[in-house]
Amino acid sequence: MTSITGADRDDARVLWDFHVLDHRVRPVPAAVALGGCDIGVVSAVAELHRARILPAVVFTGAVMAATSGRFPRGEAVHFREAALALGVPDGAILLEPHAANTGQNITFARRVLEGAGKRVDSVLLVCMPYMQRRAYATCRRQWPEVEVRCASQRVSFDAYAEAQEDEAEFIAMMVGDTQRVMEYPGRGFAIEQDVPERVRDAFERLCGRGYDAWLLRD
Repeated sequence: MTSITGADRDDARVLWDFHVLDHRVRPVPAAVALGGCDIGVVSAVAELHRARILPAVVFTGAVMAATSGRFPRGEAVHFREAALALGVPDGAILLEPHAANTGQNITFARRVLEGAGKRVDSVLLVCMPYMQRRAYATCRRQWPEVEVRCASQRVSFDAYAEAQEDEAEFIAMMVGDTQRVMEYPGRGFAIEQDVPERVRDAFERLCGRGYDAWLLRD
């Protein structure tokens, strides 16, 4: 892959706009904060808790190869500690330290909530901005009884991209998420969603430019 071009960023912005759902959030019985490489998820959780949107949150995520350098004791454990440091009370936090993928994030967090006696008819998924659409589709498949909405840090594509240590990897991860939105319904992992032609075209161009490190290979 050559250096990042303006055209690459234009196509990446198309993917970003597709994945960020802009759901209107409202108070829910509980939230699920999905593990990943972005500790900014915790900032979003803290803001939502201060706004009385979520009285309880499950941090979910195991020790993962992709993030073990940053979160060696597991994504959920580190996210919980960061949330405590931002003022989220310990009594509002539940921990799920075993999930290794998004489907497990949802199903394992659901078990934790049920085990804690939480009755949940709606849930807020707090995740990286560009993970919203895939998280939403996964939850709709894995936990169809609840109303689901997504929330993230409120940030523009340009600001988020500028903050990344490796912008090319960030774009490649969005390309990978786009492929999963298209492929996972056929594997039974997520609900089907419309993918506009402009998104498919941007995806193909970025694949052709070498942003393919996070693509499924099987």
